[in-house]
Amino acid sequence: MQLESLILQFKQKDEKAFETLYNMYSESMHGVIYNIVRDEAIAEEVMQDVFVKVWHKSATYSAEKGRFFTWILNIARNAAIDKTRSKSFKNTKQNLNSDFFVDILQNQDSLDNQTDAIGIKAFVSKLAKKCIEVIELLYFKGYTQKEASETLKMPIGTIKTRNRNCINELRSLLEV
Repeated sequence: MQLESLILQFKQKDEKAFETLYNMYSESMHGVIYNIVRDEAIAEEVMQDVFVKVWHKSATYSAEKGRFFTWILNIARNAAIDKTRSKSFKNTKQNLNSDFFVDILQNQDSLDNQTDAIGIKAFVSKLAKKCIEVIELLYFKGYTQKEASETLKMPIGTIKTRNRNCINELRSLLEV
């Protein structure tokens, strides 16, 4: 089935189309969410919330503004970041064991395999090193622009410019 017609049916609240899109994108969304929240149960919960939100906001998607995957990705990323900033999330993380932190340290340097379910890692890896650093922090690890600025020891304006330029470069790679 063509993606455009599938999306059109989804926007018309076709449950079968929603199920197909869920099966296409859930693994990728779970990977992105998990890279941000670092907790399997919370990642599952946020992912379900994301797809409920996507269902209710289906009419707001516009192909003119961007790809469907990017639209869902932004919703998932924002939901995961919102979750990490919530009081309930912070309270559950107060008494973590050291294994949690060891896992974070071991996985911080590379993209999670689940994030690559649609093959985006291959495209990101074609970008310049400076782009890979910014995209990994902002999109795969859920850093804010301020946090990325502090981590990379760059002015926030440079992070914003680099992010915009790198995303445009990634878009051009995806259009080929």
